[in-house]
Amino acid sequence: MKKTLFLMMLLILAIALCACKSSSNDSTSEKKGDEGTELNADKGSTGQGGEIVVGITQDLDSLDPHKAVAAGTKEVLYNIFEGLIKVDKDGNFVPAVAASYEITDGGLKYKFKLRDNVKFHNGKVVTAEDVIYSLNRAAGRLETNDPKVVTLSAFSIFSEVNKTDDGVEVVLSEPNTELIGFFTSSIIPCDYADQATKPVGTGPFRFESYTPLKEFVIVKNDDYYEESKKAYLDKVTFKIVASIDAAFLELLAGSIDICPYLTSEQASQLEGKMDVLDGSMNLVQALFLNNAVAPFDNVKVRQAICYALDREEIIYVTAGGRGDKIGTNMFPSFSKYYDASTAETYNTHLEKAKELLKEAGYADGFTFTIKIPSNYDFHVKTGEVIVSQLAKVGIKAEIQLIDWSAWLSDVYAGRQHDATIIGLDAQLAPSDIFRFYPSDSSKNFINYSNKEFDEMFAKAKASVDENEKAELYKKCEKILTDDAASAYIQSPAQLVAINPKLTGYNFYPIYVQDMSTVRFKE
Repeated sequence: MKKTLFLMMLLILAIALCACKSSSNDSTSEKKGDEGTELNADKGSTGQGGEIVVGITQDLDSLDPHKAVAAGTKEVLYNIFEGLIKVDKDGNFVPAVAASYEITDGGLKYKFKLRDNVKFHNGKVVTAEDVIYSLNRAAGRLETNDPKVVTLSAFSIFSEVNKTDDGVEVVLSEPNTELIGFFTSSIIPCDYADQATKPVGTGPFRFESYTPLKEFVIVKNDDYYEESKKAYLDKVTFKIVASIDAAFLELLAGSIDICPYLTSEQASQLEGKMDVLDGSMNLVQALFLNNAVAPFDNVKVRQAICYALDREEIIYVTAGGRGDKIGTNMFPSFSKYYDASTAETYNTHLEKAKELLKEAGYADGFTFTIKIPSNYDFHVKTGEVIVSQLAKVGIKAEIQLIDWSAWLSDVYAGRQHDATIIGLDAQLAPSDIFRFYPSDSSKNFINYSNKEFDEMFAKAKASVDENEKAELYKKCEKILTDDAASAYIQSPAQLVAINPKLTGYNFYPIYVQDMSTVRFKE
């Protein structure tokens, strides 16, 4: 009897100890992770729950997804909004608000079957009317279209957007087989007027709060339509900091759990403290030259600058050698459409650069200003290397740091610049990365104009033969390279610091910070 009682007491004690151990492992509230990194909340035994802070170095230019211009804004809003389709980490187009789609009539019709019972964050069920409204708004087809809406030029070929028995059909005025990538454009309610202050979408997170220059907060959408793809985390705070250096200090202090866009030097200091992931930004970084401003209206001057740059040195200094050297407007991961030979067109040749400058009438060089958004340390560091390199051929470049809003208004919209350094992103449609170059494009902030390019680009967009389309786009790239439309540098690597207690962070072939897959380790 005593022996049985003793065994029962041992069993009870063991259960209690196991329970205590389980509770200790599952809770991270008020605890310290590796190297003193503070974790922000509890997590469940399957990685569910918890709160994290993500450091970003750019304030949001709009909470309305159809008015956002900056890639840094879009990468955050990605968590709240969805299109008819979305892109997975492998670059595949997968259904989102739409359950399925088909392209018919040689690219003249796109038909989308809508999912049943998809809800906006305000509880309203998504209807065909919402989809039609959203597509027409993004295309600039509404009679009451807000002038601040950034219309998608790709949607200019919409002829009709009609309701069907189970969804929506888009009829085009001309065939286009690559338009599917643009249907990631956000679907929003047709009868909601507060997108600019309280955004409402269908994504795995919903909006909670926004404080300009401070933070953007999102929380888990418990009503997300796909159970297996619901977010793990309860809350994510995107903390807006002044620079990557400031973000790095907060990272070391433990007040930030995820920090993208680290420099190579910063990444090397985190060994043993944070996990550092290495991916691609899928951006085209360049010294963009205003082709309408002297001396950059002279092709020989533009070519001289290309020959004067040492892109390998830039990549080494800015990212420790990580990144892909490019010589045109396309990034290598878009392999089907990428002409790799363009990367070798302007290998460093200082004497050739000087010769071209002399032929252009600038034997003694010239002075110009490079406007760079101050919140992008990576581009600032790139500019510093470029200044040093151009000095070797007698060109004096001066860096002018401006804030992001000034870059958008003065450089991008106003085209008031000699040159700038920035990274350009694109939808997963080849025409989108070319949108900055047609002579009549409102996005042509470098004032590039070339009739041969315009004709080749139009022909490439119109082609319904994928192999022909790829070859035509490569010819477009070659024109931009030979014409030295700008001095293309690299498709930068993206170094992301992650709290070692977290897992699930993914890189995508587009510019996003997807928090729906991030979770605490079990």
